[in-house]
Amino acid sequence: MRTQPRSGRRHVFRWVAVAAVVIVAAATLTAYLKYRAIYDSITRVTVPSTALGHRPAAFSTNSLNILVYGIDSRKGLTPHEQYILHVGRDTGESNTDTIMLVHISPGRHRVTVLSIPRDTMMATYQCDSGPGYTGQQANPNSSVQVNSLLQIGGPTCLWKTVEQQTGIRIDHFIGIGMLGFVKVVNDLGGVNVCVPFNVNDPVSGLNMKSGEQHISGIQALAFWRTREDIGTGSDLERIQRDQFMSAQVVKGVLHSGLLSNPLRLLSVVTDAAASMTTDSGMTVSNLVQIAESLRTLPSQDVQFITAPNQPWPSDPARVQFAQPQAGRVFTAIAHDVTLPKIPAKRAPSSGGAQVLTTSPSHVKVKVLDGSGVAGLADQAAAGLIRRGFDVTGTGDAPSLAYTTSVIEYSSAADLAAVNTLRRQLTDVTSLKVTSLTPGTVDLIIGSDFTGLVSQSAATPTAQPSQPAAPGASSSAAPGASSSAAPGASPSSSGVADLAQSNGGITAAASCASDSSSFAGPLSP
Repeated sequence: MRTQPRSGRRHVFRWVAVAAVVIVAAATLTAYLKYRAIYDSITRVTVPSTALGHRPAAFSTNSLNILVYGIDSRKGLTPHEQYILHVGRDTGESNTDTIMLVHISPGRHRVTVLSIPRDTMMATYQCDSGPGYTGQQANPNSSVQVNSLLQIGGPTCLWKTVEQQTGIRIDHFIGIGMLGFVKVVNDLGGVNVCVPFNVNDPVSGLNMKSGEQHISGIQALAFWRTREDIGTGSDLERIQRDQFMSAQVVKGVLHSGLLSNPLRLLSVVTDAAASMTTDSGMTVSNLVQIAESLRTLPSQDVQFITAPNQPWPSDPARVQFAQPQAGRVFTAIAHDVTLPKIPAKRAPSSGGAQVLTTSPSHVKVKVLDGSGVAGLADQAAAGLIRRGFDVTGTGDAPSLAYTTSVIEYSSAADLAAVNTLRRQLTDVTSLKVTSLTPGTVDLIIGSDFTGLVSQSAATPTAQPSQPAAPGASSSAAPGASSSAAPGASPSSSGVADLAQSNGGITAAASCASDSSSFAGPLSP
């Protein structure tokens, strides 16, 4: 007897399959509409590459530089919101009270936030006019205050000027309005700040008791904007206070697990979107992916610094970049190709890797000046000759913008020479460059070179070597299998110590250490 087909079960399976397809399609459509709604609520600006002029070279293609600015426009705020935010009425002019360049190192293992004071005077570049923008003509004999550029030529003008003045190639920009700032801080659960005395500022609306306080978005905005009636009333002190508050925000974000939760991230982006302006190349998924990529970042690897500056001669109330200090900071950021260090493998039999060395007389080394500082390369060459090294010559490196010294070698056969040479310097990295002549090494002297180490410290001992980290790239030498851009290196970089060497802080800082930013004749 034939068995009857189980048509009922097939019908059930068929309907289950149809239901599954419908559910997946609905979920996909919902996600699409959600992203579409966020995308549509962000103000997007097309930035033609031609409008940016002759752009700086992209020395580090694996890093990310984002220009972030705060917009003081009241656009989109109801009269009630203007009242509760204590921001006054909209004057129709939009300036940038906060300007930051956020640099994310290759491998997403370090973040450097460079603050540019709103009162910084910069060269006047050509900026196109447009709806609401007057534009400006290039004038080498005049200067313009950086916080007015948004009103003059929009985000493109600000982007162009900052890029040209720093030499740092910018990838994207993000502008955030007042209401968006408030909503984001509230989404994060507020922030801890510290004040050394009671504050009641009628201009910004900041009203706080002394000590450490946990504040929500509205008070955080007031804290961020407070300037005229605190300390010296300067923008530089305001930046310092804001950096300490930003450090507490970063700690809160990293410890909350927010960056590991795409749904929460999307919620934060949603609340910020209506008050956000970005370039057309920055997508919602870009924002979420960048945030997620930083989820394992330690707070001490997020640093905040202010561009080195000095009073502007024509008006001490304004500032200009202080050179050469500012140039060194900009170069370190622009040339950062640093990748996370890979722990040295231990040899099971000896408890540590043995490093092959050789006699200094067997090391053929050419000393090149990569610093642009007169005399450093000659000083190093003379010192190496006295120690028995075979110095084959001196000269200039392809670039004079190196910060850290670099030893370039051809192949693994030269590692003994590299390890002997690197013990003569306190801060140096090694780099494999296949185009070099085998049996010789090049030592490129960086601007941080202060002399050779003591002879006793340079005596060869067993210690782990530091080969170049994989994946780094550069134009330092043609044909290099792995090379470093000037001013940086795969295993060490001037970026890592910028906060320490330029009076900045890391996100690990306590807000209680912020009292100096409140000091001045306007404080109690």
